[in-house]
Amino acid sequence: MTLDIPFLLAASDAAQGAWPFLKASGKFVLICVEVILLFNLLIFVHELGHFLAARWRGLYVEEFALWFGKPLWRKKIGGVWYAINSVPAGGYVKLPQMADMSSIEGASDHLPPEALRRVRPIDKIIVAFAGPLFSLLLAFAMAAGVWMVGKPESDADLPIIGEVVAGGPAEQAGLKAGDEVVEVDGKKVSHFASGTDSITWAIIRSEGEKIPFVVKRDGQVMPPIYSAWIREQTEGWRPALRKVGIKNTFPATVGLVAPKSVGSKAGLQSGDAVVSAAGEPVRDQEDLGNILRRNFGQTIPLIVKRDNQQVSLSLDMPPKPASDDAPIPLGVEWGRITMKHPTPWRQVSDAATTIFRMVGALASPGSDVKAAHFSGPVGILRLYYRVFEAPDGWRLALALSVLINVNLALLNMLPFPVLDGGHITLALVEAVRRKPMNVRVLEVVQTACAMLLIGFMLYVTFYDIGDNFGKGKPSMLEQKAKEAEESKVKAGQK
Repeated sequence: MTLDIPFLLAASDAAQGAWPFLKASGKFVLICVEVILLFNLLIFVHELGHFLAARWRGLYVEEFALWFGKPLWRKKIGGVWYAINSVPAGGYVKLPQMADMSSIEGASDHLPPEALRRVRPIDKIIVAFAGPLFSLLLAFAMAAGVWMVGKPESDADLPIIGEVVAGGPAEQAGLKAGDEVVEVDGKKVSHFASGTDSITWAIIRSEGEKIPFVVKRDGQVMPPIYSAWIREQTEGWRPALRKVGIKNTFPATVGLVAPKSVGSKAGLQSGDAVVSAAGEPVRDQEDLGNILRRNFGQTIPLIVKRDNQQVSLSLDMPPKPASDDAPIPLGVEWGRITMKHPTPWRQVSDAATTIFRMVGALASPGSDVKAAHFSGPVGILRLYYRVFEAPDGWRLALALSVLINVNLALLNMLPFPVLDGGHITLALVEAVRRKPMNVRVLEVVQTACAMLLIGFMLYVTFYDIGDNFGKGKPSMLEQKAKEAEESKVKAGQK
């Protein structure tokens, strides 16, 4: 057998060309596996609570299944069917003695007499409550993990305005880049975009014609600034939300410095915040980049803030790169990521507060927040995927799982038939009446509520899928900024 050398070289070149694609594909598959495993862990633990409580209280367990629809895998072990189904939208433990759930879980097999034996209301309450309890316990366990390993937070999420869109409501009201936002609509804020203690959420949640901003400018707290707003679609097909035309800032802080690099020789250290460069003040990464690009090949002074003290450095700028779009070769990664270690109680209580605020916004008639802004399993899986893509993604996914578990626990406690809280409510009614509800009435109520729940899941899934479409169209604020810029150009020509 002989081999042609040119063929081997060509095959080698093809393999090298295919390597980036294979690497990207491998990363995609790995992230998908991580997302599916983690998401199903949350569902499994919730349903495990029901399963163990049912076993403890002596209820007949017909089936323990993850997801809905037709089975992908199903096996009977110890008198209980275990299944993994085809529609990724939750899970269930089939307990005929609790209530008829055939509209969601499917019709039951031929049941033995013990499966129809009446059980006490207290047993139903314990079994129904066990699911949310296990979700809450898992939330505390994951929060303890976050407490130990840390949760990364970026300087870019500080409540500081980095840019005010020209011609937008914020500019017209008098808000300026560099303003540190203290309150929005009477609510204190500590982040720009993440969570319900953020500027973004406070704007969305506001209900007045004007939104009051309290900002700190040049170290002084300013009188309230009242900004108008416009409704603008955020992404996909979801209804428009309030915006005022501000963007977050990207501080000129040092993340990592490569050894023996230009930045390292200048004395830059991780955590340094550049205050000025070449004698010019630096507000953010854009300011710093503009200054550095004007000083290629020169030695310029830098002033950085380090441990609350100002330190003077000297930076030898490299020659100008061949391309204007090429990154400045300093060997510095800009943007500081700090590890926060919130206590488990703080994380769980913050998650609960977030959920109550979102449900409150949904219930308020004057709020822009609608059911279409919520996400179902598809949206949650997509969010997990985006989180895992980020640096330290596993830490972020762990922190996100705390919120999802608390969400799963609290929303399942709503007194809505089909949900765990509905089972508890029906059991309490049965305890007060001292007799079970009419089977036919209960079946109709359960089926109707099941159909409503399925309809809601399909409704939010429609918008979850729509998040991937409708992008690329210029926003109203971008259009206003363009018009403002054109007006300035025309005024300058005159």
